[in-house]
Amino acid sequence: MSIECSVRSSVTLFARPRMVCALLCGIFAAPALLGAQQPYKVIDQWKVGGDGGWDYLQIDPPAHRLYLTRGPRVDVVDTTSGKVVGAITGLHGTHGVALDAAGKLGYISDGGGNAVVVFDRATLATVATIAAGTNPDGILFDPATSSVWAFNGRSKDATVIDTTTQKVVATIALPGKPEFPASDGKGSIFVNIEDKNEIVRLDARAHTITATWPLAGCDSPSGLALDVAGSRLFSVCDGKKMAVTDAKTGASIATPAIGDGPDAAGYSAKFKLAFSSNGEGTLTVVDAGKAEYPTVQTVPTQRSARTMIYDPSTDRIYLSAAELGPRPAATPENPRPRPSMVPGSFTVIVVGR
Repeated sequence: MSIECSVRSSVTLFARPRMVCALLCGIFAAPALLGAQQPYKVIDQWKVGGDGGWDYLQIDPPAHRLYLTRGPRVDVVDTTSGKVVGAITGLHGTHGVALDAAGKLGYISDGGGNAVVVFDRATLATVATIAAGTNPDGILFDPATSSVWAFNGRSKDATVIDTTTQKVVATIALPGKPEFPASDGKGSIFVNIEDKNEIVRLDARAHTITATWPLAGCDSPSGLALDVAGSRLFSVCDGKKMAVTDAKTGASIATPAIGDGPDAAGYSAKFKLAFSSNGEGTLTVVDAGKAEYPTVQTVPTQRSARTMIYDPSTDRIYLSAAELGPRPAATPENPRPRPSMVPGSFTVIVVGR
């Protein structure tokens, strides 16, 4: 409800009705203001600097730590100050970070080293290096089985690691190139298959594929988010589309519009919102609480900010970005070259409300 009130001090005849109107404005507007959520916006930018590219981020809300994969290292940022507080070094080409449920160990997919590197979260010291497939990329910790799953982009398989022994217990062949995975915490794991426009469901206990579903209207799915309570998967795709899939049946639910060049996805269970970080320099917010799945906000971020992580404890989104130089000319060996990064320009963008 909207009530418009104006008071003209020169018209005393209507002073008392105007006062009543002002009072009604306060009564009716207060619940609306309390119930409404403010739009998302960039609220901070942390200049991290350093050279080299980047890939996925990981958040540890209780420890107020943000992990940033940065090629041969993983930088660790304090989310209360925005300052780098440490790093895991001596790596080759990092992609993602998984965190165990006990709060003790972290696992890095070191694609350049064809390995998963285990580190102590208190000291950031490396405690083990476990051989994986070729170019491990997406990685997650599955709480139902206390195992870590590394999805190997070039060998097109998944390496399963028992976190009690730090040993590989299974290698599972996949139908194509895996991208980002998600776990429901109940024994099912999902992963996008980028080159087949599919999504695969795996049994985390039996180490087998239980379903392969086509992603209708989705080209080159990359980032993946999961609504556990609602059994919905959110895959971000080329062509400015997000594919929403029923996690029980594989049925296509919707394909809401997002920005161009997405790479990561997120989901807020509390607010029923799905997010897509887009390389064009936007963050798309989709209302997953409505049957139409409308795109409710496009937040300007920065060109290249295509990876993100959502922190449900603060309702904030962290994105990695950097200033980019000119794109090199295409060659037969590299038909889609990436522009170079301006040295020292790496930044974490903080979006909140």
